[in-house]
Amino acid sequence: MREAIRLAEDSSRSGRGGPFGCVVVRSGRIIARGENRVTSANDPTAHAEIVAIRRACARLGAFKLPDCDIYTSCEPCPMCLGAIYWARLRRVYYANSRAEATRIGFDDGFIYGEVSRIPELRTIPHFRLMTEDAHVAFKEWAASLDKIRY
Repeated sequence: MREAIRLAEDSSRSGRGGPFGCVVVRSGRIIARGENRVTSANDPTAHAEIVAIRRACARLGAFKLPDCDIYTSCEPCPMCLGAIYWARLRRVYYANSRAEATRIGFDDGFIYGEVSRIPELRTIPHFRLMTEDAHVAFKEWAASLDKIRY
């Protein structure tokens, strides 16, 4: 956790991103680090957790990390939480809470609320289109014997 917090401080002080840092740990060793790079990379997905997960997956040559833990300087936002579940990380350790992130101006609380709303009632309007056409890819995937499940 100390390394995740150090990365958060570095990110904030350098002006490269927000005050967030993260490490992925396997067998007691850090295998990947991530700092927030949203503003410096002009990438709204460049959160510390996403950066660290991408690096860990690249290092291990895998898209799942079931024997790894993640240490992050703040409770993961909804996007990062989703990535943690998709990567199948074993445990999450965090320092600051999402409420604390909201208090200093981050959208975590608002986005958590949006996720729970039905799509048609979200602040950014959602419209469902072309469902029959979209079913083709799903049917092909379901029938495929060669697919790699994730």
